[in-house]
Amino acid sequence: MNIRNSFVIIILSLVLFSCGSNQDKKKKYFSILTENDQAIFKLGETVKASIKNTKNIKIDSVTYILNGKRVVSNVDFKYNEKIDDEKLGNHMLTAQVFYDGNIDTISKKIVLLSNKSPKLYSYKIIAEYPHDIKAFTQGLEFFGDTLYESTGKKGMSSLRKTNYKTGEVLIKKEIPKEYFAEGITILNNKIFQLTWLSKEGFIYNLNSLEKTQNFAYNQSKEGWGLCNDGERIYKSDGTEKIWILDPITLAEKEYIQIVTNKGVKTKFNELEWVDGKIYANTWPKHGSTNKSNLKSSITIINPKNGAIEAVVDLRGLRDNVKQHQELDVLNGIAYKADTKQLFVTGKNWDKLFEIEIIK
Repeated sequence: MNIRNSFVIIILSLVLFSCGSNQDKKKKYFSILTENDQAIFKLGETVKASIKNTKNIKIDSVTYILNGKRVVSNVDFKYNEKIDDEKLGNHMLTAQVFYDGNIDTISKKIVLLSNKSPKLYSYKIIAEYPHDIKAFTQGLEFFGDTLYESTGKKGMSSLRKTNYKTGEVLIKKEIPKEYFAEGITILNNKIFQLTWLSKEGFIYNLNSLEKTQNFAYNQSKEGWGLCNDGERIYKSDGTEKIWILDPITLAEKEYIQIVTNKGVKTKFNELEWVDGKIYANTWPKHGSTNKSNLKSSITIINPKNGAIEAVVDLRGLRDNVKQHQELDVLNGIAYKADTKQLFVTGKNWDKLFEIEIIK
């Protein structure tokens, strides 16, 4: 064997030894065990967990973290916490295990669900008003007696200021054809409008509809619906998440996940803030082609924890509008807070409906 080959073998041996050493350093000695290997918990239940310590290493302490809440265990190294005011959905129960001057961080996926099935409500039509049949409605919101509307599709997107009683479009702002406009909300005399896949939104002057600013999305990839509680903005993106945005920077600070007592839900579209709750339209799942048979509904969501509290069954409402080739699904919720009136419409519907929810 020549000197060159010997040198190559030595180098390879050192590399393999080094890799093996790094793997040993990264090896986890612990894992999280939940009681009965439970991974799904409901409000009111208690998450019980402990540390699996296969090497019987002496542990100094364990810090558990769930939903940002830290619990330190110094004695039995167990976790025992009741689910009460936590945000629901998919979460990671994380444990930091302290031992012999080292820290191992381990995690286990758990799901937190509501403990109540959603209530089912119906509706009654109170009044009907004209609506532009060519408006592919994506966002709908009142400011005083004026109804603002965002319409979608590339080359057809717009932002509108309308007289809801007559259907007259008072001001119409055309959106550049490369954008597919989505939901809107109004806060601090500004209109915020999303686009679907362009990863940016627009801010407008409330009175003139002149665009004053663009804003970029942060962690979410798509823009669906918007609403606000007077202080913060809520944004849906097609996933199970509704993001909570800073009203000044539009940064996505945190989020809630939408759940029932059976699972985590997705596809929430147009949003509206109604008396402390989020009302949402749901977009049909992929593969749904017969729009006349789709379930038309409004989902009522608890904005604190993401639990679906009720579903308003609006089937049959679509039968009251002009039937035509471009007729699409229910989408558009607007609430006049001063008079407690609730309005809904749909994509390419020729009517705007005032409805009363029947509990």
